[in-house]
Amino acid sequence: MNPELPPKVITRHRDGRIHAYVAGAGAFGTLQPAATFQPRSGDEVVASVVRQDLEQVVYTTLNGVVCLTRAGALMWASDFVPHSDVRHGHRPGCALSLDGRTVWVYRPDAMAGRGGGDQWVVYDADRGVVVARRELETVGHGAFHHLHPVDGSVYLDIGEGQDGSVILRGTGGADSEPEFKTYPWQDRCLIDLAPSGRQFMTVDHGQADVAFHEHPTGDVLFALPVEAFGYDPQGSFVEWGGGYLTEDTAIVVTLGGESHDGEEWFRYHLVDVYTGTLGGELTVEASTPYELVPLGDGSWLTGAPGRDPIRWSSAPQPSAPPHPAVPIAPYDARTGSPRPPMERQQARTDR
Repeated sequence: MNPELPPKVITRHRDGRIHAYVAGAGAFGTLQPAATFQPRSGDEVVASVVRQDLEQVVYTTLNGVVCLTRAGALMWASDFVPHSDVRHGHRPGCALSLDGRTVWVYRPDAMAGRGGGDQWVVYDADRGVVVARRELETVGHGAFHHLHPVDGSVYLDIGEGQDGSVILRGTGGADSEPEFKTYPWQDRCLIDLAPSGRQFMTVDHGQADVAFHEHPTGDVLFALPVEAFGYDPQGSFVEWGGGYLTEDTAIVVTLGGESHDGEEWFRYHLVDVYTGTLGGELTVEASTPYELVPLGDGSWLTGAPGRDPIRWSSAPQPSAPPHPAVPIAPYDARTGSPRPPMERQQARTDR
C-alpha cells in the first residue's frame, strides 16, 4: 500500500514568470497554474521552489538566491560573492526543507569562476540568515535536491560533467547544526527517492546500469545492467531519468539507444523494487527521455519545460519474463553515446 503523500508543487518558468502547479487528488490532464510569481526586474531565474501553501517562492539566479511573497514583496535576498560574469556551465539550485523552515542552495562556484570550490548553503527560510555552509570538493555544473519524505534529510546530486557525479546528504538545519555526509561514489547519479524514503535509485554515470540503495546507508539492494532489459550494452544504455512510479510495486526506468538509421529511441520499463524483476513497458508519449517525471503515487507528468505540465495515470502493463538482479562490478565508462554527457545532463536539468 502506498504511503499518503502530500500534493506535489511543481514549478515551470514561462514568459518571465514562475508558475506553480499542484498535483493533488483528481488533478489530471493539463494542469493549470495554482499560483504565479513575478521575479524581480532583471532576474533570470535558473531554478525555483514554491512553499506548500503557495504564498512564497524561492529562486536562484546565476548570482544569488531570492525569496518573494506571492504579492511580489521581497522577503530576503542573498548575493553570491564575488559576482560572476560567466554565463554558461553553472546552474545554482535550491530546495525547501520538508518543514519549510530552511532553504538549501547549491552554489557551483568553481565553474562560475569565483576563485573557490563549490558550496552547499543552508538559509533560514523566513529571514535569509545563513544557518550552515558546507565547502565542497566538487567542480559541478549543477545539482538536484531530493527531500526525504519522513526524516526531512536532503540529498544532493552534483553533476560534474565528464568527471562524474557526487551524492551528499544533509540532516538537521532549523533547530540544530546541519550534518553532512558524502557517499563513497563518484560514478552514480541520484535519480529519485522512494515515496516512503526507504530506498533510492541511482544510475551509473557511464550509463551501464541502474541500482537501488537502502536509505540512509547507501547499501546496494540490487542492480540491473543494460543486458537485464534485453539490450546489447554496446548500442544501448540506461538513461539518467525515470524514478519511482509507486512505493512498492514498480519503478520507471528510462532506457535509450541509437537505431541502425541513427535515430535515438527510448523506452520506459517497470521494475519490481522488492524482487528486482522486470515488469512490462509503460507506454508514454514523450519527446525526450527526461520529459516523464514520476510522482510516486502511480501518476506522472509530461510536457515541455516551457508549457503547462500534463498529469497521467495508468495501471501497470502485463508482466514480462523476469531477469535476475546482479551486483555492481567495476567497469570502464563507455563512450560513443548518441549525445555528449553534458548535453544529456542539460536535458535532464531542463525537464
